[in-house]
Amino acid sequence: MPYKQVILVREDLKLPKGKMAAQCSHASVDAALKSDKKLVENWKKDGGKKIVLKVSNEKEMFKYKQMAEDNGLKTALITDAGHTVVEPGTITCLGIGPDLEEKIDEVTGKLKMM
Repeated sequence: MPYKQVILVREDLKLPKGKMAAQCSHASVDAALKSDKKLVENWKKDGGKKIVLKVSNEKEMFKYKQMAEDNGLKTALITDAGHTVVEPGTITCLGIGPDLEEKIDEVTGKLKMM
């Protein structure tokens, strides 16, 4: 069975590429650390697939966070320290999973890639 992880990024922040990459990395690591070790092992064996998707704003991100958690998926909400581009406390990304691809797609399958 295929496994994956998704990272949702707020499109309204218009983050520079480097900042977005760093925030997505935080989300990926944080979500993986919160996830069941067996799921993480299977995900790594399966290639560690990560998909970066976009949400329009913070409100939409929280909607997907709730849906993911309601479906038993682990999430990691990333809040920026505010040293560079955005204000301190700005929510930038949400990591979901890793978990079974079909389980994650039930929640995020309609979102577009970043």
